[in-house]
Amino acid sequence: MLISDRKAADRAQATYPDGTREAVRFDFVSIIFQARDGREVLAVDNVDLRIMQKEFVALVGPSGCGKSTLLRSVAGLVNPSKGDVRVNANDGLTGFARVAVVFQAATLLPWKTVLGNLLYPVKFGTRKPGVDYMERARELLAMVGLERFADAYPSELSGGMQQRVAICRALILDPDILLMDEPFSALDALTREELQFELRRIHQTTGKTILFVTHSMSESVLLADRIVVMAAHPGRIKDDFRVDLPAQRDASTLDLPEFATHVKRVRDGIYGETRGVKR
Repeated sequence: MLISDRKAADRAQATYPDGTREAVRFDFVSIIFQARDGREVLAVDNVDLRIMQKEFVALVGPSGCGKSTLLRSVAGLVNPSKGDVRVNANDGLTGFARVAVVFQAATLLPWKTVLGNLLYPVKFGTRKPGVDYMERARELLAMVGLERFADAYPSELSGGMQQRVAICRALILDPDILLMDEPFSALDALTREELQFELRRIHQTTGKTILFVTHSMSESVLLADRIVVMAAHPGRIKDDFRVDLPAQRDASTLDLPEFATHVKRVRDGIYGETRGVKR
């Protein structure tokens, strides 16, 4: 069951002594799908995980480990078979104002301009009083260097530019939580690296809680504050650790010894011996 409207007692439990608060809680979540032949397939097994507000958490692991399934459960697109998914967002928010999703494809509306695509969620989401969303849309475009393309159509943009627009669209209603399901996997290597640095900068600027799904070990280390490594068949957590790197990251980060150490830990978690989960 997805629980997004929390009682006062639940909210109190989600606040820690140091004042930090949970953004998402997976309470021993298992997710079972039914195959076409009628068999039950255990996709996610007993995941117990806390994601704190303003954290950038990467879910990394092989295909079929349940990364995207877990992410979609936060958005309410998949329901747990056992356990609870709790979303601790601000009171009164719904839809994209609470949790926004960026998928692998930008999925922009081809008949709308860039500005029109950004403003589209405003028609359906919870508007905040006093916000000029046209102005906010232009500010978001300026943040990602696309202010000159406000009146362009998606077909006139490169893949990387389209994905920048998709990220801005996800941010237009100022959501508490940003869910990203392999958003850069279809891009060429140079564009992908450029957007990785851009996303890290956006996180530092906005302070959003981000749950990011990726197959890439190096991408998870470059982007995240914390990495959750998953094993497949069925999907379960094998390792959970904080990334000890500077908050501000650029190309020089890739050359740090700590970067290579963290990538090795992710690789060992996926292919090597099972590690104990660290909280």
